[in-house]
Amino acid sequence: MTSTTTLIYDGSFEGFLTAVFTVFERKLENVVISASATYASTSLFCTEIQVFTEKDKAERVWNTLVQKIKKKQYARIFQAFLSEQPGIENTLLRTIQYIFSCTANTANDYSHPDILAIAQITRKVHRERHRMEAFIRFEHTKDDTYIATIEPDFNVIPLLSNHFEKRYADQKWLIYDVRRSYGIYYDLKKVEVISFLEDTKLKGKISSKLLSDKEKGFQKLWKTYYTNVNIASRNNKKLHFQHVPKRYWKYLTEKHVI
Repeated sequence: MTSTTTLIYDGSFEGFLTAVFTVFERKLENVVISASATYASTSLFCTEIQVFTEKDKAERVWNTLVQKIKKKQYARIFQAFLSEQPGIENTLLRTIQYIFSCTANTANDYSHPDILAIAQITRKVHRERHRMEAFIRFEHTKDDTYIATIEPDFNVIPLLSNHFEKRYADQKWLIYDVRRSYGIYYDLKKVEVISFLEDTKLKGKISSKLLSDKEKGFQKLWKTYYTNVNIASRNNKKLHFQHVPKRYWKYLTEKHVI
């Protein structure tokens, strides 16, 4: 029976690229890449290798991709990784191996099953990103910071920085993914990735005790406006659910009353 080599990495994108480098460096075949948080050994015929993230190795893989394919195409690699779909690392590995093995740009070769799969996955990630940009509702807190909590289907936090930094450059804000327990914070100068200690992390909708009086008043006005502009005779629930899926309602100001 052929032995499988499993490369176990820390779950980061740089860690994944380091694992890809290891595949090429050691000329590994019959290999699987798995994040340590989700890996569970199920085979006696498996060699496990712990891969430690090395920035220089990750950059070598990424820079080679940048040289071989176009910006939109290599951006899909990162976006597909953010999907967190089971086995996505191995779909990406096979794609990268295929791209590296060809002299021409093959990143749009949809006859290749893995490239087609990545295109389909990134469309879903792209759609979730735009929904977050549309549905995020900031709430003003007593410490003069605007906070939004979200639970996206995919890990789209890294894709939101540029949009919100440009749109809200004059205020401090925090967008926090309560499902993945991390977020991005803008302090009027730069955006940085943050996470909270277990006993202080955000776990859902922000408590009204933390909101400023201005925010409480605004939310009541917004709820009144939303109710008044909603024409009952033209209410199309099916269309509404299509454009604003119910799973997002928890964090929409217009769906709640203080």
